[in-house]
Amino acid sequence: MHKPKWAVFYDFHTQPAQPDVGERFDVEAATNKWKECGVDYVVFHARCNLGMAYYDTKVGIRHPSLKYDLFGKLAEACKKKGIALTAYFNAGLSHEEGLLHRDWLTITPEGYTYKPDRMDNFMRRMCYNSSYGDHLVEMVREVATNYPVAGFFLDCMIPNPCVGVECIREMKQKGIDWKDKAQLNEFARTSQVRLAKRIREAALAVKPDLLLFFNGVNFEDQASIGNYLEFECLPTGGWGYESLPTYSRYLRTLGKTVLNMTGRFHLSWGDFGGIRTEPSLEYDCVHGIANGLRPSIGDHWHPRGDINHDVFGLIKHIYGRLQKLEPYVDGAEVAVDTAVVAHRDFGDNILGAVRILAELKVQFDVVTTASQWKDYRLLVIPDNITFDDDLAKKVCAHIDRDGAIISSGWSGMDAEKKRFLFDAWGIRYDGEDAEPDTRWETPSASGFPLPYPAYFRAGKSLAEGLPDMPLNCYVRGVAVTPEKGTEVLAHCISSYFLRHWDGEHHNLYIPPDKETDRAFVTRNGNVIHITHPVFSAYNQFAPVPLKQLVTNIIAMLNPAPLIRTENLPSFARVTVMSQKRRHMVYVMNYVPERRGASIDMIEEPIESRDVRISLALNGRTVKKAYLAPSDEGLALSAKDGYAEVTIPIVKGWAVAVFEE
Repeated sequence: MHKPKWAVFYDFHTQPAQPDVGERFDVEAATNKWKECGVDYVVFHARCNLGMAYYDTKVGIRHPSLKYDLFGKLAEACKKKGIALTAYFNAGLSHEEGLLHRDWLTITPEGYTYKPDRMDNFMRRMCYNSSYGDHLVEMVREVATNYPVAGFFLDCMIPNPCVGVECIREMKQKGIDWKDKAQLNEFARTSQVRLAKRIREAALAVKPDLLLFFNGVNFEDQASIGNYLEFECLPTGGWGYESLPTYSRYLRTLGKTVLNMTGRFHLSWGDFGGIRTEPSLEYDCVHGIANGLRPSIGDHWHPRGDINHDVFGLIKHIYGRLQKLEPYVDGAEVAVDTAVVAHRDFGDNILGAVRILAELKVQFDVVTTASQWKDYRLLVIPDNITFDDDLAKKVCAHIDRDGAIISSGWSGMDAEKKRFLFDAWGIRYDGEDAEPDTRWETPSASGFPLPYPAYFRAGKSLAEGLPDMPLNCYVRGVAVTPEKGTEVLAHCISSYFLRHWDGEHHNLYIPPDKETDRAFVTRNGNVIHITHPVFSAYNQFAPVPLKQLVTNIIAMLNPAPLIRTENLPSFARVTVMSQKRRHMVYVMNYVPERRGASIDMIEEPIESRDVRISLALNGRTVKKAYLAPSDEGLALSAKDGYAEVTIPIVKGWAVAVFEE
């Protein structure tokens, strides 16, 4: 089975009215370009979301203006040049086939086969339980049998709730209440996974070593279906720059090769005339590599076959630089000491926790019960992570190892939010914070939300770097009673009154009043609990004092972290990868700037000087240090259990290697 290293991904969605599909497509020129860029893995369309096939199919519909087997010629050219080619199929959309086979389309609970907005690309969706499922399986089998492909990429395979006759009858047979939205959605997910398994069985029956990925199927549902993972993330196309830091740290814990699929588009897929700056695209690729993901750059090949030479220039420049790191990337594993505990869905709490820890240069994974947990020193359980049996067992094992825990809000409670599950928390749940959150009920005249008065003051042990004043967390939390032996490290401060209309005046300005005996931060041994959802608050409002509070708590529980840095801005990111007898510390120095109404832009890398990196030795002896890939030596010293170097200049990114 091929293991992708330097990948490219191409959309080739082509309207049926396109008159000249493939007329200028030169497969030799295309594959030569990929070889020049060092590309070893290409995803290209066998069938697009319009339902158009680009090969000689006996099952589907070849594009009416395509005069030859485009995919077949490309597959043969790739084979001759040692490039692995994966066949793209859009599984969730097939507009031409849906146009001709209305019985293959979903029927929404509202009774639509077409969504009212005809310009919505998802206005037709395919029903996986109709004959379309058989048709799709047969097309996959056809390509696997007739072409030298390395795998299949099944796109847009989202769960489509459907009340068509096939779905309704099966739900009735199984006692599923199709009128209940939750049950209907769960049946849609079951149908999605079932079709993915059928595709897997059909494809691997032809070629057992095929790569398979189902874009839209939950990553954890793919544990026994797909055999590698891709994370689609175009930061300027709606995903934003917070997605990759979060999902890379999660996906790498699932035990599979992961590709980081970014794109060259200024906006999103189909932006033929948009191109990103080289620093922004390079940042995506470096950021993925620094977190254990292999890069994949997306483009949209012109239907006529024109080669976009400037896009190839971008890929060649970026991959040419990064491929020099291959000796340090191949076989490297992530080195961490902390984990953020999550449920399947990542909300404000996870995004906020990732943002804070990344700004603090903490080395961490994002884990769920499906992850491969390590012996982390510290677990961060942010805001609303309640415990089911599986998660409780993992956390209990961590407690038994004397591991440390930071939790906040409702985290650590049972699924019904009635009590904290473990005595290690040392607190009793007394209900939600006494003051109701009316923040959203009384917006200001400007339309901005008014701050909720959730004031606190840190005690002496947590006060370093914090302003000596009542501070606001802005979000409502829980009330707790400390058990015997539990220390209170910060207290809540009451406000004079709640925001309300008293019949004469709007009580709008709510100053803090007095410190109360209500706990804001508690500590019981290795468990520190913050009563309010500080991580969600940071993702929503970014108050720096909350980050400083978390900084001080981490210093209490993990006083000797894996990495320490000096002379880096908060927006710089630092990660550690390891190979046998050496560690690589990646420093990334870029800042996405909001430009205009909606675009975060990286136009140039940021330069930092005299960047101090300290790597915990943990019993190892480091003999030399240098920059990769240049091999430029770095002066090495050892102090207080750390190996220390100073990088004179970091412009955009740098990799410091510590070799034993």
